[in-house]
Amino acid sequence: MWDFFQTVRHRHSVRRYQSDVAIEPEALHGVLEMALAGPSAGDLQAYHLVVVRDGDLRGRLAEHSGEGFLAEAPVNIVVCADPEHSAARFGERGRALFALQDATIAATYIQLAAVAEGLGSAWAGGFEEDALRELLQLEDHLRPVAVLALGYPAEIPEPTPRRKLNELVTYR
Repeated sequence: MWDFFQTVRHRHSVRRYQSDVAIEPEALHGVLEMALAGPSAGDLQAYHLVVVRDGDLRGRLAEHSGEGFLAEAPVNIVVCADPEHSAARFGERGRALFALQDATIAATYIQLAAVAEGLGSAWAGGFEEDALRELLQLEDHLRPVAVLALGYPAEIPEPTPRRKLNELVTYR
């Protein structure tokens, strides 16, 4: 098993998958469990995960997002915020911010867990929320935030350039 720093350094957006290689149920379960291990505002876990394995539905998610890799990956995970769950404790800030933070933290933990399992992932966010909500028959209180492609990489992408630490950090 890799240490944390290796895992983070090896996380890249994978956009080509071995579409004919299924993810073992134990590996998928382990990745999903790691989403639950992440921090959340008030420990509320104000999010919901929709695992999409059906090929036709993955194809329709790809159409709605404009990201063909969603159809190629054997699993898509739709990460939804649950704003009302957070608002019950934190009011408007929970609704507008904390639930989104909870969902994106869960998505990030999924991506890091995928690397640790030898899987690749990519984040798609360019979709129309209402269309996605209808396609997945989501409950009204759920807000889709990200669609994550998950599968065994067909190729490992080259690392993309990153800005320098001194461009992004200020010490006071």
